[in-house]
Amino acid sequence: MVAGLDGDLSLIANGPYDKNGAMAGRFAPSPTGDLHIGNLRTALVAALLAHTTEREFIIRMEDLDLATASPEFEERQIADLAAMGVATSAEIVRQSERFELYRNAIDRLTESGDAYPCYCSRREIRAEIEAAAQAPNGNLPDGAYPGTCRNLTTAQRSEREAEGRHPALRLRTSGETYVVDDMIAGRFEGGIDDVVLARADGVPAYNLAVVVDDAAQGIDQVVRGDDLLSSTPRQMHLQHLLGLPTPEYAHVPLVLGDMGSRLAKRDGAITLRELVERGEAVSWIRDAVAESIGCQRAGGHPEPFELWAARWSLDRLAREPVQLASFALSIEVEDDSAS
Repeated sequence: MVAGLDGDLSLIANGPYDKNGAMAGRFAPSPTGDLHIGNLRTALVAALLAHTTEREFIIRMEDLDLATASPEFEERQIADLAAMGVATSAEIVRQSERFELYRNAIDRLTESGDAYPCYCSRREIRAEIEAAAQAPNGNLPDGAYPGTCRNLTTAQRSEREAEGRHPALRLRTSGETYVVDDMIAGRFEGGIDDVVLARADGVPAYNLAVVVDDAAQGIDQVVRGDDLLSSTPRQMHLQHLLGLPTPEYAHVPLVLGDMGSRLAKRDGAITLRELVERGEAVSWIRDAVAESIGCQRAGGHPEPFELWAARWSLDRLAREPVQLASFALSIEVEDDSAS
């Protein structure tokens, strides 16, 4: 069993130590909408890196917020991933089915004094950050919590609860800094803030859940978008407190829209389904995504993933962001030459 969660991993039917210590990579989307080109690109990198390093590849659904997640989007995401050649033979695990495991971890942090109630609203936190005389120290991520409720007295907490405020639960930190030796981004040093462990409605937060899930599923290789790099020190700290292993990390440069920002609806057709509805062939879109990470085009090859896996390595992946226009341009050129 993983140290720090002994007894709790029995709640997971297929924990890592039921696999004779075999470890794995994963892709873990939130089923709140269709995956866009950038998501599919990261998923393909995750699957190929797991395959080429002889790891099992796992898909996990991060559906903590049942108000926004849906089984319909889960089905669509799995189908779109399969169209890209990304699939898993493992049973798909859903975070919505694992709340007891997260609560056990939260209880441990509470009992050890590493968690405290926070009564701040998002508006109040934002206002305090904006009013701060200077940026926070310690290489903290953007929007780092300023510690407003960290040292409230019992009387102050009672006063807030009497006002009808329901607290979230936050991690108590002391200015710790962690170094991430990322397989793509290189060395990254970041501080950690008092991140949320559970929302005011009791729903476990992402950073806590992902740490517990990765340990429970034997994930020792995490591939994801580099917008999450700054959150990695937070997760490393939670791993340390819970006695869980730290995976190796590979943060993939994003696909950017026309304005140089993260992909959004304003960028036009950005999902596989939107591009297909526009008239693009799935095989061409798949090959354009694969080419963007250093793979050759598979064309009509019956097993494109096997073709790519036989020749691909992480060294082929560009270390800078990719513009969405590069995908659209290559598709348009192909369509024009075929007419």
